[in-house]
Amino acid sequence: MNAAEKPATTLGHGELPYPRGTLVRDTISERIGLLTGVLEERLKESGKLVSRQAFMVPEGGGIEWDAPLDRIRPVKPGNSV
Repeated sequence: MNAAEKPATTLGHGELPYPRGTLVRDTISERIGLLTGVLEERLKESGKLVSRQAFMVPEGGGIEWDAPLDRIRPVKPGNSV
């Protein structure tokens, strides 16, 4: 493998840090939505974690978006806006 090649990885569902449907906020974009899932990328050979993406959908429906899991925090009740 040369320096330009990326190691082989696999994608899979990851463990949710909060229950599915928890109202969360992306700390960078400030978008608020309901947590729907986590996607993990791991190195194929060793299984080492490369990245984790959280997927959210706006309350009431809309277009799903994703953000790195470490940017996601739960919204405290009464603090959504």
